[in-house]
Amino acid sequence: MVVRTAVVTGAGSGVGRACALGLLADGWSVVLTGRRTARLEETVALAPPEERGRAVAVAADITDPVAVDDLFAAVGERFGRLDLLFNNAADTMPYTATEDVGVEDWHRVMDSIATGTFLCSRAAFRMMKRQSPRGGRIINNGAPSAQAPRPDSIAFTAAKHAVAGLTRSLSLDGRRYDISCGQIDIGNVTPHDRPQPEVRQADGSLRAEPTMDMRHVVDMVRAMAALPAGVNIQSVLVMPSSMPYVGRG
Repeated sequence: MVVRTAVVTGAGSGVGRACALGLLADGWSVVLTGRRTARLEETVALAPPEERGRAVAVAADITDPVAVDDLFAAVGERFGRLDLLFNNAADTMPYTATEDVGVEDWHRVMDSIATGTFLCSRAAFRMMKRQSPRGGRIINNGAPSAQAPRPDSIAFTAAKHAVAGLTRSLSLDGRRYDISCGQIDIGNVTPHDRPQPEVRQADGSLRAEPTMDMRHVVDMVRAMAALPAGVNIQSVLVMPSSMPYVGRG
């Protein structure tokens, strides 16, 4: 059986961790990457013993072009090909009025989300174009904010809008190389270690919103990853049905 190889960014916690474990359960070889080796190794340890041999933890800063190139070179040396990239890593910041957003925070959020997605996708394109058989799949983690913003979230909103543009460009540019690209926008996921925080609403109030179990996100990513070559889910939004989204109200 041919083992498919995936790279998951931000795999040390949250959505990245859960999806990396889901892909391992489906038989993928998974390169887990993030900035902290210890967190990545914690993710590997959560997999059943029979799956851990297909998991490789590689620490990398995805905002650093050299680190990204080294990461994908290591993937090529270890596995010889890349079939799936899940661009998931992201830094965030507290809700902040636009006039009070610091330039440092703006760059940190934009670099981790938009620049990181670009750098990893560029490296994946290079591998997927030249491997045999050529092609592969990229899945970008967007957000409802890629379509409709929350108040006081200009950096995160701009970054996720950039991801939506990257998804469309990657999908278009990948056609001639058999590279598919789709985006999953993820609504509120139930926190596993803390109460659901209150978030700013369109009317200025704060409210703890409905949430959903992480397994629904994992199931969708697994379904997108399992599609045959030449078939793509271009964009999908997974969210609690009663979560404020349309009009953010």
